[in-house]
Amino acid sequence: MPLKGRLGLETARVPHADRHGLMWLERGRLAVEDGNLVFTTAGFADLEAGAYDIPYQQVSNILLGPGGVVSHDALRILARRDTGLLAVGSKGVRLYATSMPFGPDSAKRARTHAALWADEESRVDVARKMYRIRLGGELPAHQRDLDSLRGIEGRRVKKVYQNLADQHGVEWNGRRYDRNDPDSNDTVNHAINHAVTAVYASARIAVAVTGTVPELGFIHESSGRAFALDIADLFRSSVTLPIAFRAAKKVQRQPGRDIEPTARKMAGTTLRDDDVIPDMIDQIKEVLDIDTDDDRGNA
Repeated sequence: MPLKGRLGLETARVPHADRHGLMWLERGRLAVEDGNLVFTTAGFADLEAGAYDIPYQQVSNILLGPGGVVSHDALRILARRDTGLLAVGSKGVRLYATSMPFGPDSAKRARTHAALWADEESRVDVARKMYRIRLGGELPAHQRDLDSLRGIEGRRVKKVYQNLADQHGVEWNGRRYDRNDPDSNDTVNHAINHAVTAVYASARIAVAVTGTVPELGFIHESSGRAFALDIADLFRSSVTLPIAFRAAKKVQRQPGRDIEPTARKMAGTTLRDDDVIPDMIDQIKEVLDIDTDDDRGNA
């Protein structure tokens, strides 16, 4: 939490492993006053209105949400102390920009990531680990053909769709998305699209703060943010699809409600309340087999 009063840490440089992970700020101005980094806010769900000194040297990354304004001096101080600033949507449902000129203390994660990706055998090993997570531990022994694994996972997700539809009493006619006519989709498919976008944004935040390489995906290949897509997919069945079907049910109960803000707000609440971004950071460490003493959420 932000702290009242002068911090007295002007000359300290705290390693990221010893810092808290993420600080969320919204609806206020982040600026330097009398040598302190101060956030003056009109108030939001997690913080009452007021002016708060920010212990920026004890935080790895600040997530600045809607209504947030930052001064040049604030950016200068954050950069000097290697504290990251990410401009995000409400509760992390979008990632708009990052200000992380120095990144984590060590290149270990990026080097490990690149080395695993560069070797064909280890790249498949990581992909298998991701599919094992997605399949709840069920994976055919010695199955190393990714197309076959995609087929297995695809069949499982179809069952997840139907189970969620039955659970929420929502009509389900299959996953459909026409890029040329996106408005032709039914409510559930619209909800899935919006939930996917929100969870993907959280994955981009997790990739950014861990210092891993967004372009080097183990399952996704062509996207410049392929690794974020890999991580987002680990949460498809447990987070993304439940959000979508709950949102679709809510719209079904309240005709005239717009599915986009409904799904987006529901996604934001889930991402914050269920600590999805810290969980994604843990998953990144797990799939890359990184042994670290960092606390959850630390870069």
